[in-house]
Amino acid sequence: MPSTADDWSTRHAVLTNARRAAALVNALADDHPDPAEVARVLEAYGEVGTVAVTPQDVAEMRTAAVRLREVFAATDADGAATALNRLLREHSGPLRLTSHGGDSPWHPHIDRDDDAPWGEWLLASSCMALAVLVWDRQRPPGRICASPSCSDVFINQGSGPDRRYCSRRCATRERVAAHRRQQGIEGSGG
Repeated sequence: MPSTADDWSTRHAVLTNARRAAALVNALADDHPDPAEVARVLEAYGEVGTVAVTPQDVAEMRTAAVRLREVFAATDADGAATALNRLLREHSGPLRLTSHGGDSPWHPHIDRDDDAPWGEWLLASSCMALAVLVWDRQRPPGRICASPSCSDVFINQGSGPDRRYCSRRCATRERVAAHRRQQGIEGSGG
């Protein structure tokens, strides 16, 4: 069994925080996101204790998610950095270290307070993680799925060529659709 410190490090790794940001942007994309579903995403990404998310919290988080989507829509590092710089300037506090009163190891925050509202926390913590990915890789940290039937965002930080789709399911659906269109074109020419 991993130690508490190892578990904490995994839960607070930059890539994990970036993936949490993408998962929350997706969970908050509906017109009326379910607070229980948002809480499940937070718990899945390591929030400890009882996660209580009110409809007001969800509304504020949804506003943050809409703003974060701009980073995922960027097609190059310059666009991602521009979007992140604007969000950081308008919606974050100064970089500070916190241990949440000794309840966790020291780690950076850029929200204005340890007890910041969920929406402020989501925007600030996501911007920090996404900014580190732009810095590290010199490319956008993620994308919006290229499938016309999907609007999910995803983190695109693996090796190899950039992914276009959020999942294998979307990629396969689009390949099958392209194949069917091609077959229809070839089949009608004859």
